Amino acid sequence: MPILLHIIARGKIGRSPEGELVDRYARRLTWPVKLTEWPDTGAGKVAEPLTPCRTVLLDERGKAMTSEAFATLLGKWRDEGVRETRFMIGAADGHSEAERAAADLLLAFGPATWPHMMARAMLMEQLYRATTILAGHPYHRA
Repeated sequence: MPILLHIIARGKIGRSPEGELVDRYARRLTWPVKLTEWPDTGAGKVAEPLTPCRTVLLDERGKAMTSEAFATLLGKWRDEGVRETRFMIGAADGHSEAERAAADLLLAFGPATWPHMMARAMLMEQLYRATTILAGHPYHRA
């Protein structure tokens, strides 16, 4: 059974080129996907998971992974019975030390700092790519 890919991001993406990319890849994904937007500031709250869950923070101090390694990790979690993976994209100040310590993975898209809306589009494409790698689909041509 596929994992629910839950992207939780600060800020509204609205109608934008990045929003169009997010929508395009969300429609192409065969795994379930959920997008939750929180305000730029203030507390955001998401329900406690009822099933096994992993939390991934997009963080400039995180681990850079190849698409294949990312796909392998998602496949491993799926095979272990994880039912939801939450991908957290923070506000301009990033994540707190407590949030980093509690995460299952800190993930970086290289050493550069990316705009939050672009990071959301890049994450959605990488999720699509990872699921196609796991399915043996020719989208990823490595």
